[in-house]
Amino acid sequence: MKTIEIIGYKRANLGKSDSKKLRQEGNVPCVVYGDEGQIHFYAPMILFRPLIYTPEVYFVNLNVEGEIFRCILQDVQFHPVNDLILHADFLILHDEKPIKMGIPMEFVGKAPGLQKGGKLQVKLQKILIKALPKDMPEKISIDIGNMELGDTIKVKDVEEKDFEILNSPRVTIATVSIPRLTRLAEEEEAAEAEAEAEAMLEAEESGALPAEGDTGEGAATEEKSE
Repeated sequence: MKTIEIIGYKRANLGKSDSKKLRQEGNVPCVVYGDEGQIHFYAPMILFRPLIYTPEVYFVNLNVEGEIFRCILQDVQFHPVNDLILHADFLILHDEKPIKMGIPMEFVGKAPGLQKGGKLQVKLQKILIKALPKDMPEKISIDIGNMELGDTIKVKDVEEKDFEILNSPRVTIATVSIPRLTRLAEEEEAAEAEAEAEAMLEAEESGALPAEGDTGEGAATEEKSE
C-alpha cells in the first residue's frame, strides 16, 4: 500500500470558534485515535488533496510535531454546500489488528460484449475490505474477459485472498449494457415471433389450419369418403 505524509500541529483549544478559525486559515481540525487517548490537531487542507480527491487509497504517515503515527483516514466530514473539509478522523494502525477500507477495482481483460458495442457500466466504485494492514490491497482486479452483452459481475464473483469482503454477495459490481439499437432489434424480433405464434393459434382455433396431430391427407380422405 502506498503512503502519504500529513504534517499536523496540536490544538490548544477545542471549541467551535477555534475550529471555525482554523478552517478560515486553510486548516482541517483532526483527531487521531487507536492507542490510549486521543490527540487533537490540525493540518493544512492542501495536504488532503492527494488523499481524498482521488480514487486510490493510501496509508498515512502522520507527523504531529515530531510524533509519528502510521494511520488510515477513518472518516472525513464535508460542508454540505461547498464541500469544504470540516473534520478528519485518523485511526492508528496495528500490525495484528484488521482494518476496514474501501478498495477501488481494476477491470482487466477485453470483454467480447464491449467489442460488440456494449458499454461497461460500473455500479460499485469500491469494495469494502477487512484485512490486516500487511494484506490490504491497493486495488482488486476484476476479470471481464468473458463478459458478453447483458452479462453482470457481482460481489460473489470476486475471489477472496488474504482479506474478507464485507459487501453483500448479491451487490452488482458492473454490467455490460446492450446497445440501444441491438436491444430494439431483439425486442422487435421477439414481438414478431409472439405475433406469429398468436396468429397460428387463432388459425388453429378457427379451423383454418388443421389442429395439432391432424394432417392435410387425413382431412382430404374424410371429405372424399363423404
